[in-house]
Amino acid sequence: MTALKVLIVDDEALARARLRTLLGDCRQPDALVTAEAANASQALSWVQRQPFDVALLDIHMPGADGLQLAQALRLLPQPPLVIFVSAHAGYAVNAFDLEAVDYLTKPVRLERLQAALQKVQRMGHPLQAPLVEASPEWLLIAERGRTVRIPLADVLYLKAELKYVTVRTLQASHLFDGSLNQIEERHPGRFLRIHRNSLVARSAIRELIRHQAEEGDEAEGWAVRLFGADEQLMVSRRQVAAVREALGD
Repeated sequence: MTALKVLIVDDEALARARLRTLLGDCRQPDALVTAEAANASQALSWVQRQPFDVALLDIHMPGADGLQLAQALRLLPQPPLVIFVSAHAGYAVNAFDLEAVDYLTKPVRLERLQAALQKVQRMGHPLQAPLVEASPEWLLIAERGRTVRIPLADVLYLKAELKYVTVRTLQASHLFDGSLNQIEERHPGRFLRIHRNSLVARSAIRELIRHQAEEGDEAEGWAVRLFGADEQLMVSRRQVAAVREALGD
């Protein structure tokens, strides 16, 4: 039997380490921790990157809490099953309203954890069935204690800045805790890489122009203008031909 692929979500590193140790001792069924997250934003980034059979969710976390995260996970085409792991028993009713498989209280015992994973196994985890690859047509973004679903059709560009990616739409800008590579791989027909730190929506490219260098700016080169955005985005020399081709298409 294939090991269950597990995502651990808890803002406390020690709590994650304890769960990881317990899962390593599980044999009926076997469980493999394939990712960990310290908050809902990181968790959403992981689940949009790879499939999981089950997510072990803490409830009290900075930003969006575990209950809000569970609601967001239900929007996925192939959501992982959810087991809540909390120091507080008072949220159990809310948890089961979200169709959680189980609700474990800390400190978690091995026997109790194995029993919860056996429920997951009996329910049939997604990877036991043939997996149909499907890329959701939206991004899930956790910000300011809420989860926002951004349709890909609304995204003009994505730009990597420091540790986050700025997602720009006609209406607003959002911070996405993911990677450009992830977006580019999942949606190659929708977005075009124009620079090492930028992806643009192919349908939003309006024109390719010469960029005149200003003080403190990059050297003279090329930039694109997008429908719905005032700013210019730099194009690396190696991507100029690809932008021209996209304009022709």
